[in-house]
Amino acid sequence: MAITYYKRFRMEVDLDRADTTSVLPRPFEWVPWDETLLEHHAEVKYRSFIGEVDAYVFPCLGDRYGCRRLMAEIRRKAGFLPAATWMIAGPEGYVGTVQGVCHRGQIGAIQNVGVIPPYRGLGLGRALIRRALGGFCQAGLHRAYLEVTAGNDAAIRLYREVGFRRAKTLYKAVDE
Repeated sequence: MAITYYKRFRMEVDLDRADTTSVLPRPFEWVPWDETLLEHHAEVKYRSFIGEVDAYVFPCLGDRYGCRRLMAEIRRKAGFLPAATWMIAGPEGYVGTVQGVCHRGQIGAIQNVGVIPPYRGLGLGRALIRRALGGFCQAGLHRAYLEVTAGNDAAIRLYREVGFRRAKTLYKAVDE
């Protein structure tokens, strides 16, 4: 069995300097975390990542059941932060999702940012990130991080625009 190594970046932001303004264009609306929405978060996550490089790096993202299981695991984490976990609803249903957790009691960790393809390029990803950062600030945190696959240029550009800077390079081994 062959192993492929994917280059990933850990990116961090100082929350004391971050812009947490998160305005949505009309007709989109914020949907705060609620236990009854776990399945919807999982479905948006699946629809956002299916066919993308991250579905190869993390196979659960390319599978509906895997996304459901992942969402349940995120929810069960001791540091799960409802204030940093959001969805965006549009006229045709949910179109974006983000989850946040407090890692080691002192740093916010964005777990996933997903916008389904037909709704990309509208500023929804930027709004989701800023909304999650606002949730971290509300929890009294001063730093946040996320990880991104090096080949995901659009995501890296977005994260830099929001204020994230590369802190570390990692490699993820994936069985082919």
